[in-house]
Amino acid sequence: MLESVRRGPHIVVVGAGMVAHRFVESLLARADETWQVTVIGEEDRHPYDRVGLTGFFGGATADELSLDAAPLSDPRVRFLRGRTVSRIDREARRVTTDADTSIAYDRLVLATGSYAARLAVEGFGLDGCFVYRTLDDVEALRSFVELRAHELGRPLTGMVIGGGLLGLEAAGALQGLDVECTVVQSSDRLMSAQLDLQGGTALRRLIEAKGIAVKTGTSTTRLDADRSGRVAGLEFRDGSWERTDVVVFTVGVRPRDELARTARLDVHPRGGVLIDQACQTSDPCIFAIGEVANFDGACVGLVAPGYAMAEVAATRLLGGEAFFPGYDLSTKLKLSGVDVASFGDAFAATPGALDVVYVDPVAGVYKKLVVSDDAKTLLGGILVGDASAYGALRPLVGGPLGGDPVAYLIPADGVEAPTGDLPDAALVCSCNSVTGGAIRHAVGEQGCTDVASVKACTKAGAACGSCVTMVKKLVGAELAKSGAVLSTALCEHFDMSRRQLFDAVRVSGLTTFSAVIERFGVGRGCDICKPALASILSTLVGGHVLDGENAALQDTNDHVMANLQKDGSYSVVPRIAGGEITPEGLLVIGQVAQDYGLYTKITGGQRIDMFGARLEQLPEIWKRLVDAGFESGHAYGKSLRTVKSCVGSTWCRYGVQDSVGMAVQLELRYRGLRSPHKIKLGVSGCARECAEARGKDVGVIATESGWNMYVGGNGGFTPRHAVLFAEGLSDAELLQAIDRFLMYYIFTADRLQRTAPWFQDMEGGVEALRAVVFEDSLGICEDLDRAMALHVANYEDEWKATLDDPDKLRRFASFVNAPTTPDPSLAYTVERGQPRPATDAERDDPRVLIAGTTLEVRR
Repeated sequence: MLESVRRGPHIVVVGAGMVAHRFVESLLARADETWQVTVIGEEDRHPYDRVGLTGFFGGATADELSLDAAPLSDPRVRFLRGRTVSRIDREARRVTTDADTSIAYDRLVLATGSYAARLAVEGFGLDGCFVYRTLDDVEALRSFVELRAHELGRPLTGMVIGGGLLGLEAAGALQGLDVECTVVQSSDRLMSAQLDLQGGTALRRLIEAKGIAVKTGTSTTRLDADRSGRVAGLEFRDGSWERTDVVVFTVGVRPRDELARTARLDVHPRGGVLIDQACQTSDPCIFAIGEVANFDGACVGLVAPGYAMAEVAATRLLGGEAFFPGYDLSTKLKLSGVDVASFGDAFAATPGALDVVYVDPVAGVYKKLVVSDDAKTLLGGILVGDASAYGALRPLVGGPLGGDPVAYLIPADGVEAPTGDLPDAALVCSCNSVTGGAIRHAVGEQGCTDVASVKACTKAGAACGSCVTMVKKLVGAELAKSGAVLSTALCEHFDMSRRQLFDAVRVSGLTTFSAVIERFGVGRGCDICKPALASILSTLVGGHVLDGENAALQDTNDHVMANLQKDGSYSVVPRIAGGEITPEGLLVIGQVAQDYGLYTKITGGQRIDMFGARLEQLPEIWKRLVDAGFESGHAYGKSLRTVKSCVGSTWCRYGVQDSVGMAVQLELRYRGLRSPHKIKLGVSGCARECAEARGKDVGVIATESGWNMYVGGNGGFTPRHAVLFAEGLSDAELLQAIDRFLMYYIFTADRLQRTAPWFQDMEGGVEALRAVVFEDSLGICEDLDRAMALHVANYEDEWKATLDDPDKLRRFASFVNAPTTPDPSLAYTVERGQPRPATDAERDDPRVLIAGTTLEVRR
């Protein structure tokens, strides 16, 4: 079948990954309506974020990983998904698909990407062997692990072959599936392409501290099967053998250049379609972009260079001048709790280059800057254990540091290292090739006044997000130059920031949302200002979260005092202070979970989470828990979540203080404390740090001379280590310091601002914060102490108070006319022997029978 010739240029794109998507988006943004584009994708999916693939194991759905649908929905675009191109006829300028469709092109763009490399080892194809490349790969991996663990009745053991970026992410994903995991690396260190030996050693300590084993200098020679044909173990080159239930291979990628080879395009001996700086192949009518393209003898499996190639190819096709500058190999590991980055000339290959190194083996920190022989120009660097400076340093590569290199490695407890103005040519967003000059132009010439508008205009920060902090600083600085100010308004209804609004409410003495918006705002409020005001009023006025007007201000979770899950059910999380629980308490939780068919999970905060409760069941469940002495764990609120602890001196032979007792004391003191963002604490009984206290908003570590207090750690989207705040504190001194720290944070932080960026944005940083807490530099310590004392005195358990109030109980009904009738759309099945909500696919599958909390597969 031949397709009729279209009017205007017709571009055919082979491949529908991230780079192809970027190319189409860039081309259509500048092309007129006569242009036509055909995109042919092998996967039967819309293009998705392959960089964020590991997020699939954290709950992200395929739809959430999908890229913007607009480019491929454009009327100028025809998207053929689930198709492959089998042949290129260069002379006729046509491609033929597997459906024998012949499509003519004026210009052809190869964006076929790469495939996961396979090791030539015996047994590679056994059931239980996976690669980590596509959504299909990770979906199959998760399904196998869940089914196999259920069959065996125990957690699985797993091996990840390859210790690079992808291998470590895969190991983290397996660990999230309760697989006891080992990373096997053939070289002498992890991430050997990005880290030197010292950096790799530091990274290994961090990975092993997460409970992931590491074997370096080891090669796999054979995989063995059990009687059912599934992988059961593997043998290494030294003859040793280890049992395993699942193996994931992450040993690199190979360019998908077979189509180019059959079309007799020039291909590099080691793979990849050869391109010039214009991204043209040996055929001037054919371009190649992304991982299939070989430039200067290399193919690189990173998205940022692919995006740069996409922009160059689009510009060239539109008649413009653009050149691919070469590969930016800057990388940042996306693994919770492990901070690693590498950028520029990380291995000091530049003649005369100098290394400036800072090492703290106790904290697991290794930092290296590579500078020119006069120590003035930044050439590259490696950051392990603390990569907070990555966003500020990477744009400076190739330019002047503007200060002593040491200042960037050991800044004074959160005070940013000195820098001059970022050059216009400095690359701020490597994913989307956005320079400092482009961001300044967006603010000065295109009218952008905030980070969101700059992101929409330039795409800076729209991919991995690591540059957003730098973008925000550039926007603020540029607005300041023009006399404008970066807006700190809470929302369209309040011109004030959260801090300003907090002060206004405190001074005015107003106690309701309606009174506050009438006095200080406009309109009726929104889902931004209402929860923020609810938090402020909770601190200043108190009262139950569902009292009066307050009930209407809450978001979905606070509204019913439970966490809404993706299937429409809710989770129940009773407080277990410090992780300490009696056998009787365990029996109550177990009986409740069994009676209501709830899936149970021990959380990272030493609590037991119960999933799958219906709305009308929440009061029944909580009555039984409250009668047994439990109270709300506030897992649903922007408030204190948990205080994690080790067993401390009570049981551990290394413990020097009673960490459990202190954790219980802290959790009971700060329970229910509403704040701008959720807060977590941790208490370790010795320097071995089993409670991971330095990853918490407030961390407490016992020493022989007292308690050391750390602040500003978190495990969110940008994990941070806490910084040392005070040493050798007594119990009373520690409580007072934490009281003041938390209350000052609640009084002054912006909406949804975590503790780390809060005090880093503070003028003077952590030193100024110390002066406030210990020296009363602002004269407000009495106010902070009084506010915390008021909170402690007025605390009441929200669920107990709700059970005693018939009016509050009326909101817990799925249907107004049938308050105790289950929602018929909810169905349940089993997950690893425990109940879980059934998926839509399971409900629609005729082989699956769902009855109560059991699942039966019809053969």
